[in-house]
Amino acid sequence: MSKPPTDKVFQLIKSLTKAEKRYFRLHVGKHGAEKNNHHELFDVYDGLETFTEEALLGALHNKAIKNSLPTAKSRLYDAVLRSLDDFHAKSSIDAQLKRTLHFVEILYKKSLYHQSHKLLEGAKRLAYQYDKHTSLLEIFMWEKMLIEKDNYENVGEGELEAMMAENTRIISLIEVFNDFWGIKSRLFHILNRKGKARTEEGLLKLKSIIDDTLLNRNPDHIFHESEYLYNHIYSAYYFGVGDYANSYIYLENNVRHIEANLHKFSEEPNVYFSILTNIVYIASQLHKYEEVFFYLKKLRELPATMDIENNEDLEIKLFSSANSIELTIYFLTGDFEKGLDLIPQIEMGLVQYDHKLNSVRKAFFFFNIAIIYFGAGRYNDALKWTNRLLNDIEISKSLDIYCFGQLLNLLIHIELNSKNLLPYSLRSTQRYMSTRNRYFKFEESFLEFIGKLLRSEDVEAEMEHYEVFLEKMKELKNDPLEKNAFEYFDFVSWAEAKVTGRSFAEVVREKSGLGAKKGGS
Repeated sequence: MSKPPTDKVFQLIKSLTKAEKRYFRLHVGKHGAEKNNHHELFDVYDGLETFTEEALLGALHNKAIKNSLPTAKSRLYDAVLRSLDDFHAKSSIDAQLKRTLHFVEILYKKSLYHQSHKLLEGAKRLAYQYDKHTSLLEIFMWEKMLIEKDNYENVGEGELEAMMAENTRIISLIEVFNDFWGIKSRLFHILNRKGKARTEEGLLKLKSIIDDTLLNRNPDHIFHESEYLYNHIYSAYYFGVGDYANSYIYLENNVRHIEANLHKFSEEPNVYFSILTNIVYIASQLHKYEEVFFYLKKLRELPATMDIENNEDLEIKLFSSANSIELTIYFLTGDFEKGLDLIPQIEMGLVQYDHKLNSVRKAFFFFNIAIIYFGAGRYNDALKWTNRLLNDIEISKSLDIYCFGQLLNLLIHIELNSKNLLPYSLRSTQRYMSTRNRYFKFEESFLEFIGKLLRSEDVEAEMEHYEVFLEKMKELKNDPLEKNAFEYFDFVSWAEAKVTGRSFAEVVREKSGLGAKKGGS
């Protein structure tokens, strides 16, 4: 797989919108002798489809720039950043506050104290309106300096005490937010590296993170960001321990909280986006299909709801999450034909956003596409996608998705009747499991079943093994520490299909109670 370009100037220029490029050209025109060099080097970079140093030098005709290329690139990079700073000066509340406080500093140093104070009052109102507490601390600092320059002549004792009390309150708000952020980060560090808890030790580890830190908080020290984090922590915790019903409750709390404070979250659409993505996934696992489509609609309407323009980052997230969700719904309901219809659109997106999708996200796409092909009975296509997952993506081989890619690969070989390849694949998977301590009850039972299947002498013996495997899968699916395995693939329905002689898709559709009826969105 080709590596993304490493030249930071190329990456920055290629990230610019048309409006940002136009503004840069106007901005540079105001800044003296260097403007021609900046313009020429900028245009050369902008004209490159891919970056190599040779391509850059070949397109440059200005010898002076070539002779001092490292310096010219560094100065251009700084010029583009300065241009972006001006262009986005009012693009966020934080940017407005930073600029206003810079003006406050300039006026203060010119001894224009009254003007400085007036700007400070406006900044303070804005900071309170949007809960910008770190900006408030800086505002308080300037207020103190304005009081001190008059030798405390224009302030009463009560006013000073009120100021200090408010300082303390704001600091407490920040401290609680920082505590919540630390809890969330420790929790997600474990979930992202190890997946959901599948041992008693793993459960206790997750519980210990939140038990002694989220209790006994003063409600006066919670603001909108902290309340969001509180719900986020508990929804993630319950997700991690496999309690989806409680996870769903906290996700719903956060949806309501964000929608009640849209103006405060307007600059953080990713927060609302991630909550909607999570609640759709959890709703699908709880078979709340009406809620799935309700929240999926909210997800697709997010740009309009939050009054934000489409940008590439948002497009990538919508592509990734909405399509992943649809694939999940189709294999949960057995509507594999609709999943097949979606695959060409996903393949185009995988090419278009190749360097901007992380490896784990790609792995889940590959895995879910393989399941769709598997459910549709197109086993060679399914094998192609599991091979891409196992061989083409640089991800940690300890991740759950890699493990279940291995297991799905074995099932595909069974369906293809690959008797020559299956023993080799089984040994390879056994080595993988043993070296990475992946022998949980589910994995052990699964591999034991494959081994028995390979040793079967006739069809009758095979059927007996399928029947035993089906009962074992039903048992494990009800085990709180093992049921997470069944989110990746419906092993129970597959075994039931083998035992009853029906197709896998038919069994899945029957269990969902929906089939094609709820396939659309």
